[in-house]
Amino acid sequence: MTEKEKYRQVCREAAATGIALLILIVFWLFAGFGLSGSAATIFRLPLWAAASTVGVWIFAIVLVWVLTKWVFKDMDLEEERHD
Repeated sequence: MTEKEKYRQVCREAAATGIALLILIVFWLFAGFGLSGSAATIFRLPLWAAASTVGVWIFAIVLVWVLTKWVFKDMDLEEERHD
């Protein structure tokens, strides 16, 4: 992999991580504020509380799995020597 290809991959990984963070924030807002009017409960907790804590945690794990499966690549970051 050339230095230019490595740089593009690193930029792609950083952009995808930023997008995943924005998706997680939107999910957290929906889970916390969007479900606040619901009377449903899970383990005696209001649905909004369970969804905005445990639900966001599980969703973050899924997002990280997606990133590692389809976006991140294992690559050597050392510079290539041209002797």
